[in-house]
Amino acid sequence: MGEPVPRPGAAGPQQQHDKDAPGNPQQAGSEAAEAEEQQEESDQPQDAWSARRDLVDHSPRAMGVGDNARFGGSLVAGDQHGVSGGLVAGDVIMGSKTEVYHFGVSATSHGSGEVPLSTLDRLAPYFVTAEPAFEGLLARLRRERVIVLSGPHFSGRRTAALMLLHRLGVSPVRSLVRDTTPAQLVQQLSDDQHPAKGYVLCDLTTRRDQPLREPHLLAARGQLEHDDAYLVITVGPMAALEDIAAVEWKPPGPGDVLMRHLIELTDESTARRLLALPAVTEFLKRDHQLREVAAFAKHLKLYADGEVTDEKVGTFSLFTLEAQVQEWFDENEELIPLRDKAFLIALAAFDGGPYALTAELSDLLYAFLQETADSALQPQVPVFGTHIGKRLQLARARWYPEEENTEWGPVTQSKAAFLDDRVSLVLLREVWTGHPSARPALVHWLQRLAGDGRPLVRTRAASTVAVLAYADLPSTMALIIEPWAMSRLFRHRLVAVNSLALAHLLEAPNIPSILDSWCTSEEQAMRWVATRAYGLIGTERPDQTLAALRSAVRKEYAAVDEDGDEGDIDDRMVKQLAQSVELLLLSPAGERVLAELLRRLDQDRAVHDLALRGFLSACARRKDDARYGRPLLLDWYATSTADGGSAAGDIARLWRSALDDRKHTKAALEELGAWVRAADHDPVTERALAGLLPALVTTVSEHQRLSHLLRTLHGEDGAPPPAAAARLLAVLPHRR
Repeated sequence: MGEPVPRPGAAGPQQQHDKDAPGNPQQAGSEAAEAEEQQEESDQPQDAWSARRDLVDHSPRAMGVGDNARFGGSLVAGDQHGVSGGLVAGDVIMGSKTEVYHFGVSATSHGSGEVPLSTLDRLAPYFVTAEPAFEGLLARLRRERVIVLSGPHFSGRRTAALMLLHRLGVSPVRSLVRDTTPAQLVQQLSDDQHPAKGYVLCDLTTRRDQPLREPHLLAARGQLEHDDAYLVITVGPMAALEDIAAVEWKPPGPGDVLMRHLIELTDESTARRLLALPAVTEFLKRDHQLREVAAFAKHLKLYADGEVTDEKVGTFSLFTLEAQVQEWFDENEELIPLRDKAFLIALAAFDGGPYALTAELSDLLYAFLQETADSALQPQVPVFGTHIGKRLQLARARWYPEEENTEWGPVTQSKAAFLDDRVSLVLLREVWTGHPSARPALVHWLQRLAGDGRPLVRTRAASTVAVLAYADLPSTMALIIEPWAMSRLFRHRLVAVNSLALAHLLEAPNIPSILDSWCTSEEQAMRWVATRAYGLIGTERPDQTLAALRSAVRKEYAAVDEDGDEGDIDDRMVKQLAQSVELLLLSPAGERVLAELLRRLDQDRAVHDLALRGFLSACARRKDDARYGRPLLLDWYATSTADGGSAAGDIARLWRSALDDRKHTKAALEELGAWVRAADHDPVTERALAGLLPALVTTVSEHQRLSHLLRTLHGEDGAPPPAAAARLLAVLPHRR
């Protein structure tokens, strides 16, 4: 039922080229154009039901597609397909961006100079650590004179370094400039003009060609022993180290840090009262850095003093998230190189998807971004060496195994997702609206994703564009969605469909009015996109949607010449319209759709055909998409009969109309025969069908037609006739 669908796993010319790029973006563009031409002849539209299944299976969890009523939600008779979850859009991806919070001194400002003792004394009461582990670090520092602390940015590693020296009681403590290279380390320690007993070097600058090596530390240790001094070096997760065993810094829990800060800022009873606030509980559930926790404590102090409202406390978490995302893309290339920025964007698009796929496509994006930044510089992508753990640390993300639905059934994948499920929405908005120079590369990347052979990749291209459309609808329509909607390739058009549907789910403005205008457009490609999108989002306004679909089908039937030759009708377009009716029938608005189809059934030939084709398409859908699964419409009929609903009579009437229409009789009998074969595998299906068949016999001709079907129905592939056919024949009422 429906046109053949290109196998998602097939390595066509476009997908094969994705593997060979991203070294040459210009060549990539020309080869992509050639691949599109080669695909055009074999390109066929994926049927609406399986396309919806892919969209539900592969959309980001943050969008909550599977159980959202605006998107189609649950199927009739209580069945569900796909994931469910709360929608975290709205204010999340828009934000207010009206306030700026400062979370302490940035790592980039750690220059050289003496750290005042008053600063160390002020930090000490707020410092929280697991004492056994910290005492172990102290003992190692006393013994080795120099240690390297490795940990994520803003995890408290600088404060830990200062507190180690403070606990040792050394003074003065000098902060070394972070641009000190490993080779310059001893020179900095032997500065006679600024002698010190303690040194801290935060965020040491290293490069792949200038790593921190063991000889550097041995030379530093010799100088420190000579001066009776100590040194603590902090590095990020991506630092280049060679033959050095860095100590992993494990920060304390945010709840413990918040409690300590609140006690110091207020008192213990006030601190416990503040910790019990729902907004505080929600804040601590998120993946917040310690600097953000410290800033939140000061914010709560203002709240306790009556200077901050409940609303401000509740939105603080989102503001900190926005500040983090802005920082990622405002940071210089030394801290977060362009390739890592590309990975952050790709992870936002593929949040919760397979890590290997995210990494592969992030390198493709990196090539396009590098083309924008410096077209003369070829992007350098190291094949090995970038550890997954380090990349995810930088992105504040996690790795986990999980099953993924594929064309070949569920398979376990190694996935990556942001610890905070709001990050992807905020990040994509920030890149699109805050950094317009990245748009050409991002658009080029999304165009490549839309032509990929994998449904997951195409779906994530659509979900990414939906967020961009929410943030800036005019630019997103002009640069991305409209070119896809006008494409000769159905694959691109389908990504436009999904983008519009998901944008509407995120409550982007004006999507229904866009579809209404496209549905009557002279451009058939736009009509096709509008038709398919109606099937996904028409549930919330089924009457208007069906009116638009009727108008569209009349436009197609207007091609019939005066002699009644229907050969001029674009059957492919009419089929798409029928599939949209099918999706609406199998949605929570199914009863209203069913009643509206019957009310307009005999209005004109075009509308009559649309209703029956849509109904028969819906009849072909099975529970869990199993070959002999229970037909969803039959399940609906049985449930309505048991509940005394009106849907049962309406379903029977549409069945009789389809069987009695010469244009649709053959298809209706074939589908009813498939129901009988399904009944042969499931007693529940047989009982439901036994309840339906008598309602389909109101005349002698109807009895003869169904009797003949049941008596002559063959088994599949030479098998004996289904035994259920003979049993069902007995329930047919005789008519004279």
